[in-house]
Amino acid sequence: MSEAPERTRDTGGDVRPVAVLVGPPGAGKTTVGELLARRLGVTLRDTDADIEAALGMTVADIFIEKGEDAFRAAERDAVTAALAEHPGVLALGGGAVIDPGNRAALAGHTVVYLEVDVSDAARRVGLARDRPLLIEAPRARLAALLRERRPLYDEVAALMVNTSGRTPEEVAEDVLARISA
Repeated sequence: MSEAPERTRDTGGDVRPVAVLVGPPGAGKTTVGELLARRLGVTLRDTDADIEAALGMTVADIFIEKGEDAFRAAERDAVTAALAEHPGVLALGGGAVIDPGNRAALAGHTVVYLEVDVSDAARRVGLARDRPLLIEAPRARLAALLRERRPLYDEVAALMVNTSGRTPEEVAEDVLARISA
């Protein structure tokens, strides 16, 4: 299957993402983002993938070898660049909203908060070996992350879509309907 051509939008000369997906681990940002991008005829950009490419190692290895502060600094750079350069669907890492600069940069964008309950998120992330903040007691840590970050997701979101108990296709269709309205 061939990739959909990149589609740009008339934003007065500015390149802006069609939609920015935020939410905790297990919400489906990448999976839903891929489906949404395909339906819109644009590409998906994932800031975690950008960080891995820039630093030449996985997110988990960055946390282990360089520490969370180094990861968050790289994440800030990745979010800033992606918001300025990418005209498709943008998926942010679950913790990107922690940074006040990232939250400020999201103002004026079509930010979609993919909400998920703990049980669905835990089932989706499994044992979370590739998610450094969930290595120890993944379910308990995930519950804590959801509580801690929910106000931040709410702060940046223009739209909220609950993903619990829904297929990625259902969520993508819901997001598409809402951003097209």
